[in-house]
Amino acid sequence: MPFEPIDQDTVLVSMEDATDPLSAWSRHGFELDGETWPSVAHYVEAMKFTDTGLRKAICAAESPSVARRLARRNRRRIRDDWNTLRETYMTRGIYRKCRTSEDAAAALLSTGERRILETSQYDYYWGCGRDTRGLNTYGKVLMQVRARLREEQRPA
Repeated sequence: MPFEPIDQDTVLVSMEDATDPLSAWSRHGFELDGETWPSVAHYVEAMKFTDTGLRKAICAAESPSVARRLARRNRRRIRDDWNTLRETYMTRGIYRKCRTSEDAAAALLSTGERRILETSQYDYYWGCGRDTRGLNTYGKVLMQVRARLREEQRPA
């Protein structure tokens, strides 16, 4: 992936900043797949598994960090197809959060056409990594959901 410099046209986000409405950890609950999820992080961590009991336990976790710890403790039980599905589940969670929460949608739409960069220093899949050469999948998901929300706002 070519290096893209961070400039004033880049919106920096962290998936783990619970105070940011663009974060997967923000407390913007939504209903999806038969459950009420406290955050997108709870939803994505639970979807790693096919076991409904484990999914419910993750859904009930008191915080996104506890949900992640529970998922990590059960990492041997992660579904075999997770790597091919994880972006889809993140997209579904972010979209549903934005369709449920006006302030989350407004925050995402307020980014305009700017690039969104997930600033994780250690995550080269969801984030940009230490050298900004990561895949920035989370930023791309946010930009895709933003485009879909804009499309839905256009008059028919």
